[in-house]
Amino acid sequence: MRGSEAEQRAEAFLLHQHLRLLARNYRCRYGEIDLIMQDGEVVVFIEVRLRTHAAFGGPAASITASKQKRLLRSARHYLCSLKTVPPCRFDAVLLSGAAGEQIDWIRNAFSE
Repeated sequence: MRGSEAEQRAEAFLLHQHLRLLARNYRCRYGEIDLIMQDGEVVVFIEVRLRTHAAFGGPAASITASKQKRLLRSARHYLCSLKTVPPCRFDAVLLSGAAGEQIDWIRNAFSE
């Protein structure tokens, strides 16, 4: 499974959880956000991680402090394009297993 397939699987999973897609692979000079979705009134910035085996700590361990910093800056960039700033949060969707069959959704995975 490749990264784009993992993102598609995560998106389908979150749509099934009644989130609404706002943007996919949002890119700016600060970095990229895999998925931006809406959960009720909350804008959710989502990092998708895939690890087929846990040799290096699994998918959660790969969201480093520097990656979080890039995500925060990218999210601020996105929010500047909106008329009003809604409540927001950062989630992680972690896929693991040989075919990414195990999905863990971590709400509020990190904050500022």
